Amino acid sequence: MKTVPTRFGFILLPQFTMTAFAGLLDVLRLSADEGDLSRPLRCTWEVIAETLLPVRSSSGVQVVPTDLLGDPGRFDYIVVVGGQWHARRSASPDILDYLRRAARLDCHIVGLCTGVFALAQAGVLAGHRVCVSWFHYWDFIHQFPAFDPDAIVADRLYVFDRRRITCSGGPASIDVAARILKRHLDPADVGKALRILQVDDANHSQPVQPLPPGIPPDVPAPVRRAVLLMQQHAGQALELTDLADRLGLSPRQLQRLFKQSMGISPLAYARNQRLRLAAWMLERTGKSIATVASDCGFSDAAHMGREFRKHHGMSPGAWRGRAEAAQKAV
Repeated sequence: MKTVPTRFGFILLPQFTMTAFAGLLDVLRLSADEGDLSRPLRCTWEVIAETLLPVRSSSGVQVVPTDLLGDPGRFDYIVVVGGQWHARRSASPDILDYLRRAARLDCHIVGLCTGVFALAQAGVLAGHRVCVSWFHYWDFIHQFPAFDPDAIVADRLYVFDRRRITCSGGPASIDVAARILKRHLDPADVGKALRILQVDDANHSQPVQPLPPGIPPDVPAPVRRAVLLMQQHAGQALELTDLADRLGLSPRQLQRLFKQSMGISPLAYARNQRLRLAAWMLERTGKSIATVASDCGFSDAAHMGREFRKHHGMSPGAWRGRAEAAQKAV
C-alpha cells in the first residue's frame, strides 16, 4: 500500500472553469482514503497563489487559496486551471516563473482548459505534444505562432506526454485524474471514486472532443475525427488521401461515410472550414487580406475573395469593415 501521498498543487487562473477544477479534485478526494471521509491520506492537495485573495471562477463563484506559491518541489503535480478565452493572458509573471521553476525540478505540470496557454507562455511545453480544445485552437495558434502546429492535438480530450499533461477541459478532467492516480494508487481505489461520481470508465481509449456546433451527434467515429482534424488543419489544403490515411480508411471509404452522414463531400466541408477561418482572422487579426488568403490555403487574395463572396455574401474587406464597426459601437 502506498505510504507517501501523491501531492497536487492547483493554480486557478482568473475566470477558471469550475467543472475542470472540481472534476479532477473530486477524483482525488474520493480516492484519498478507505471510506468517503475525504481525508488526504493517499493524496494531498492545495490551491496555491501569489496571495490568499479569492480567485473568481467564470461562474462568479470564488475560491480562496489555501497556501502561497512557495517551493514547487513540494508537489508531484502542479495543475493550472484556465477558463474563459480572454483570461488566458492573465497568468502573472510570478506564476510563469513558478511554472519554469517547476519544470526545472522535473515536476509534472498539468494544463486544464486554457491553462495550456499559461504553460505555453511559461515556455514549459517545448518539445511536447499538447491538447488544445478545438474551440481555442486558432486562438492558440494566433498567440503562439512559433509553436509547432504538428505538436498541437485538437481532436482528443487530453494528451499525456512525459511530464506534461494537457486537457481540453470540462468533464475530461475526471479522465485525467483517474489516469494520473492509477500510476500511484491501487486501481480499485480509483474505481471506487469513479463509481461514486457515476462515471463508468474514465479511460475509454482517448475519446474525441465534442464536435463543433451544427454537426449531427450521431455521425460515425471516423467522420467525427475527420471533422476535428479539418478544424485543426483549416489553414492547410489537406489532401483526401492524407486525411483518410490518418483515419485508417481508404479515400473512397471516407468519401462515402462523410457524404452519407454530413450531406457534403470532405473537400467541400474543408473549403467551408477555411472560409470560416478566414472570417475569424479578418475579425480578430490585423493581417492583410493577402496574408489571410495565404494562411487559409487559398492561391491568392482574388481566389479567396471569390469563394468568400459565395459563402458569406460579401467581400473580405466588407466583412472586416463590419466587424470593426461593431467593435467601435460596443
